[in-house]
Amino acid sequence: MQRLAIFDLDDTLIDRRSAVSSAVASLCLARGYEPAVEQWLRTELADRATPADFARLRTAFRLHESAEELWHAYVDLMAASTTCRPTVLEGLAHLRAAAWTIAIATNGPSDIQRAKLAATGISELVDGVAVSGDIDVRKPDRRLLELAAARSGLRLSDGGWITGDNPAGDMEGGRRAGLRTIWLRVRPWPDNLVPPHHAVDDVTDAITILLNEPTE
Repeated sequence: MQRLAIFDLDDTLIDRRSAVSSAVASLCLARGYEPAVEQWLRTELADRATPADFARLRTAFRLHESAEELWHAYVDLMAASTTCRPTVLEGLAHLRAAAWTIAIATNGPSDIQRAKLAATGISELVDGVAVSGDIDVRKPDRRLLELAAARSGLRLSDGGWITGDNPAGDMEGGRRAGLRTIWLRVRPWPDNLVPPHHAVDDVTDAITILLNEPTE
């Protein structure tokens, strides 16, 4: 019997914050930008990054590069700066060996999210990927989770698990979609949300929980 495990990407399987810090520093150093540009980028890209951010950056600081050029440079630097710990990659491999079907459901533009998945080697260990930029739908909308399941060859209606760091996007979205939930304690838990099935400090602990799930 195939079992579905959906994972968030940013700050779940990878450390997005560290990658953003490195990519922004490299971008500004290579172009000789003033400190104010770097600070602007660190603030504006803290939660998410889109091509529109670089259009605003170009206007705010009257930069001569096009927004498209800056975006592509940032995507390349993010791919180069993003890593996935060997223990996480090994855990995903163990899940697949244990007959789990692994899907990624992540918010963000398609090009940057897929660049990170490819650069880290995660893309080789998962069965399907759904990025919000693919269909202009973001978690907690269940349609993104449905797409992740479908691209993995399964149906969301058959159940499964979701692991992520975002209480509203990952946990509440997953719960409403009928999934069991494992939350990474990266940020405070809102009082108004139903608690997750499990709460862990590291994604490898979430993988261990899944590996220990009894087969039906």
